[in-house]
Amino acid sequence: MIVKSDEVQGRSFLGVDFVLLSHGPESMVTKMLYKKEDNPPLHKHPNEQSGYVVSGKYRIVIDNVAQEIGPGDSYSIPRDVEHRIEIIEPGEVVDVFSPPRKDYL
Repeated sequence: MIVKSDEVQGRSFLGVDFVLLSHGPESMVTKMLYKKEDNPPLHKHPNEQSGYVVSGKYRIVIDNVAQEIGPGDSYSIPRDVEHRIEIIEPGEVVDVFSPPRKDYL
């Protein structure tokens, strides 16, 4: 499936804006559009999540371990592991979920 840039779908979840770039039966790609005031809670989900920081600065907490990340950094979060992201500087992060998050569709 090809999704052209003018066909992407803007969404919001827990106050965080994101763009659903593409999805198939086994994976989903999103671009998170983090603002300074965003405050996603500690959470977990049955989806593996891998991300790539395009811009901005963040403190990511995965299974009670915190680390600052910025442009060019990436991460992977196993399914059902508690995590959260704190926005230090606003920016964009590309996230891949497997399987796709039903709550993002």
